[in-house]
Amino acid sequence: MPVTVVRFNLVAPGASPAALGARYRAALEMAGYADTHGISTVQTEEHHGAENNWLPSPFTFAGAVLGATSRLAVTVSAVIGPLHDPLRLAEDIAVLDLLSGGRLVTVAGIGYRPQEYARAGVDWKRRGRLQDELLETLLAAWTGEEFTYRGRTVRVTPRPCTEPHPLLLVGGSSPAAARRAARLGLPFFPSAHLPELEAYYKERLVEYGTEGWVMMPAAETPLLHLAEDPDRAWATYGEHFLHEARTYASWQSSEIRSAVRSAATDLRGLRDEGVYRILTPDECVAQGLDNLVLHPLAGGMPVEEGWRSLRLFCEDVLPRLTV
Repeated sequence: MPVTVVRFNLVAPGASPAALGARYRAALEMAGYADTHGISTVQTEEHHGAENNWLPSPFTFAGAVLGATSRLAVTVSAVIGPLHDPLRLAEDIAVLDLLSGGRLVTVAGIGYRPQEYARAGVDWKRRGRLQDELLETLLAAWTGEEFTYRGRTVRVTPRPCTEPHPLLLVGGSSPAAARRAARLGLPFFPSAHLPELEAYYKERLVEYGTEGWVMMPAAETPLLHLAEDPDRAWATYGEHFLHEARTYASWQSSEIRSAVRSAATDLRGLRDEGVYRILTPDECVAQGLDNLVLHPLAGGMPVEEGWRSLRLFCEDVLPRLTV
């Protein structure tokens, strides 16, 4: 059975507060519907100060999704670790872990946008050291015991329910990220299909005498949208995918590796590239993907079109994947 993911970043260029509110509520309804139909995971993410309203508060949204569901996991992929207060983040994740019975998964990265650091008043050049401090603090905090934090003795309560701690992965596409994960004995989440980085991580596990594992995207991890007439859907809604693809690409330097990075500059290029795919249910099943990532509200997609895609996926594709 493939892993099935519904991704939400709530992008909506130019949307009014009322429209955004309706969009957020629709996403929660979609999550509830996905949960009852056997979707594995809802994935959300974090970006700040984006003109297109990209979601800045992934744990707030994750809490709402966890409250609206009972089975699926919610993955924050990724939280930009150095922008968060470590003690407060430890508390927030512990509370969500308790509320959900352990269904929250956190991938901690360091981000790739210096402007987000400047906006938060955080030194971009210290991001590696701040990420080390954050991860070490989370692990110490979740023991429920006293520990030393910035020269003072602290204790974080409540303790989470998941043992030994809530699922925490280190994300990234650099040797530094892989080394950090191995040193702390945390699982590693490469941001793209990078077998050489997986091998490097496993070598560092041996070096540090720690244990861990890798959750790596497949060589192909397209973002999917379901439609009965893909040609019509591309013509009508393709600009939403292009907006998101161009926004995402504009934020990333050439050194950043991502499973969903697009180099397309127009709709034809985007469609031919295959990072975003609009498929019929039959075509979706025929893809034979191990991970199916549905993106029903991509780039400001109208809510009603997002619902059509989600229903086609859950009612026409999912039953055939379980056979």
